[in-house]
Amino acid sequence: MTNSPLTNDVAATTFESPHELLGAVGQNLGTTGWLTLDRDALAQFADATWSVAPAESDDVPPFMILSLTNLFMPQLLEVQGTSSGVNYGTGTVRFGTTARPGDKLRARASITGAAEVAGGVQTTVEITVEIDGASEPACVVESLSRWML
Repeated sequence: MTNSPLTNDVAATTFESPHELLGAVGQNLGTTGWLTLDRDALAQFADATWSVAPAESDDVPPFMILSLTNLFMPQLLEVQGTSSGVNYGTGTVRFGTTARPGDKLRARASITGAAEVAGGVQTTVEITVEIDGASEPACVVESLSRWML
């Protein structure tokens, strides 16, 4: 991976305020550009997580795929008129097909929930991490975010 790991710039779906998210449940946010994972990225992830898995592994660790959703989210969704956007955690996380070094990955997402909370709006965005050519995704996660006013 390089400093600009996504292969193209995809415009995020933009909302003018957190309150617009309340009416956006069910909205498809589209897809990101493709990201190719190389062995350097695996080695960096192993170093950062003190992983015992060698960089020569034939599989990309599932939690590395999960962590990529934080890279993909700003490519999918932008909320203006906020003081901050906070990763609030996850709901269900499912791992599917194993990714391998050299695979091209991208994310597709939709807003599956939105509710007012003290000081803002909380969303649930279902992010599906796809592998180019695979029939099953690498990961599907319910990403919880709080968009504070």
